[in-house]
Amino acid sequence: MKTIRNILTLGIVGTAWLFLVIACLCKPAQEFSLSERRRLEQIPELDADSIVSGKFMTDFESYTLDQFPWRDQFRRIKAFSTYNLYAQKDNNDIYLVDGYASKLEYPLKESSVLSAIEKLQALYEKYMDGKVSNVYYSVIPDKNYFLAESNGYPSMDYTRLYELVAENMVFAQEIDIRDTLELKDYYQTDTHWRQEKLVDTARVFAQALGIDGEISWDFEEKTLDTPFYGVYYGQAALPLPSERISYLTNDALEACTVYNLETNTTGGIYNFAELDSSDPYEFFLSGAAAVLYIDNPNAQSQRELVVFRDSFASSLIPLLCEGYSKITLIDTRYIASDLVGEYVDFEDTDVLFLYSSLILNTSSALK
Repeated sequence: MKTIRNILTLGIVGTAWLFLVIACLCKPAQEFSLSERRRLEQIPELDADSIVSGKFMTDFESYTLDQFPWRDQFRRIKAFSTYNLYAQKDNNDIYLVDGYASKLEYPLKESSVLSAIEKLQALYEKYMDGKVSNVYYSVIPDKNYFLAESNGYPSMDYTRLYELVAENMVFAQEIDIRDTLELKDYYQTDTHWRQEKLVDTARVFAQALGIDGEISWDFEEKTLDTPFYGVYYGQAALPLPSERISYLTNDALEACTVYNLETNTTGGIYNFAELDSSDPYEFFLSGAAAVLYIDNPNAQSQRELVVFRDSFASSLIPLLCEGYSKITLIDTRYIASDLVGEYVDFEDTDVLFLYSSLILNTSSALK
């Protein structure tokens, strides 16, 4: 009886593995995971060097994990078990609190922050020193600032982060926006903040930049019908509820044009075509780009602003457009710092370094 039971068990397991092997062989390789918003590993090249070095097997293992049949379904089962059966507080560094999903970001990497500041100072010394008098910086707190430590999760030392930046960015004036923000100002399933919640934050910038009186602050809030699933939705691998993207507009914003240097295209502040992309947040200023020029034909002055930024700026900067005739946005993750001078004239401009705590803590992406 025991022998029969063992044979049955072996047969069931063997059949299951054979089925999975056949499924793996028959399944076409996917190039991109919409749920995780990343490219998936493809089958590596087989050659003598990669076999001897062990690289082939390492890459092949990554390939099989990425291309496993029903991968999303298995990821969801694992996540559900992690959170609900094993009562673990996070799954692959993603944690959930009161409907908000976020990713653990700790500890504070002081060397990364200092490296970021060195890169920004090099930009200042190369392009702005002696030419620009109004230079500002602001550190955008990521969602963990409001969520992690207060709920028992590891958190970077934000107090030290802000002290470190203040001690070393002596070439720029700080614009502190922490008191204008709270958890509900961020999307529940995404990294970013919600534009419709940023009017008070934008006013702090406008007051520091001296353009508060140039902006009407008369915005109409509109909500899009497209369901929004943020980056943490896919990483959490759980059926979290969708959200909606709201945006602020008025006649002045609708008259502005945005020129993308990389694509050589001109559009509006908001790009509705991006709502069907893998990241609908790119609706704001068409998302990541090396250099963008925003022109405001109805500006009351000829003042210009240059912003060194990450993706958080995409939804904030439109709220400041009325105060300037031209705003140039530069993302040095996508353009080398040495090339910036070929596309930007800094003479008599205001300059704002605007980065999230996430970028400063992982600053190797800045060129």
